[in-house]
Amino acid sequence: MSTPTGTERYVDQVVAGPGGVMTDEVGVITGDLTVATELGPRQVRVWVQYTGAEEWYEVTGSPLPVPDAADTGMRLHQAIVAAAATGLPTGLTSAALPI
Repeated sequence: MSTPTGTERYVDQVVAGPGGVMTDEVGVITGDLTVATELGPRQVRVWVQYTGAEEWYEVTGSPLPVPDAADTGMRLHQAIVAAAATGLPTGLTSAALPI
């Protein structure tokens, strides 16, 4: 995972909620996770890893268009982390981000 120039990046830890978090590369991952949100001019990409691991996995449904209501990257990242804490067993959707 590399962050393109002009992209905001936020990282936090979370315990995945029921059903875990669906990724493109390895399917569902559960437990203690680190979530990285990369906010570009028109899209947001979301990556997760097992906390302490080296490998990052893109969350299914990423990238998403940046919602109009996302006035700050941190607010959007917090919504994504909260969604992971409640579980994203089918990945990200616009409905999973209540902002």
